[in-house]
Amino acid sequence: MPRQTDKVKPQRSCLACRMTADRDRLLRFVRAPDGEVVVDLDAKLPGRGAYTCLNVTCVRDAVLKRQFNRAFKAECAATTTELLVAMITERMQSRILGYLGLANKAGKVQSGGSMVSDAIKSAHKPGLILLAEDISVAIAEKIKLSASVHSIPCLQVMSKDEFGSILGKAPRSALAVKPGGFVAQLINEIQRYRNFLGEVR
Repeated sequence: MPRQTDKVKPQRSCLACRMTADRDRLLRFVRAPDGEVVVDLDAKLPGRGAYTCLNVTCVRDAVLKRQFNRAFKAECAATTTELLVAMITERMQSRILGYLGLANKAGKVQSGGSMVSDAIKSAHKPGLILLAEDISVAIAEKIKLSASVHSIPCLQVMSKDEFGSILGKAPRSALAVKPGGFVAQLINEIQRYRNFLGEVR
C-alpha cells in the first residue's frame, strides 16, 4: 500500500496576486459576524477562509480591490489597509512575545548583553539569540559575529522595552534561548513576521 506520510498539503490562492501556495504559507482571514475582516494566524477560526500571500503588498491590494467582499460573497465592514496591516502586525508581535513569555517561564531564557555573550561561549550553547531592534550597533555586531562563529541563529526583532516587559525586568537588549521546542517556534514566528513586513537583514 502507498505510504501516507507524503500527503499533498492543501493549497489556496492569494486574493491579490492569485499565486497558489500551501495553505500554511499564506495568511488566512475570516469574516466576523459584524462583517469585520479578521486575520486568523492559527487558521482555526470557524467559517469560510480567504487567503493572501504573507506580505503587506498583497494584503493592501486585496483591500483596495475589494477582494474580501468577493471571497466571502458578502459585504465586509469598511476598513483601511493601514488598520488591517496594523492588526496583523500587532497579532504577530503578540505571538512572538507569547512564545518568549512561555520560554521564560520554563527557564529557557537568559537576558542581557553580557550574559548572552557568555552563554554563546559556554559549553551549553543557546539554540537561538534574539537582539532588540534598538540595540546599539556596536553591541549587535559583536554578538552577531560571536553567534555566527558558533553557528547559532541570531535574529533582530522587537524593542529593549518589549523584551524587558515580557521578562518582568528592566529593558533588555539581547536574549539567549536554550535549545528545545521554543527555538523552532520562535524562528518560525519571527520569520513570518519579517516576511510580512518585507524586512531583509
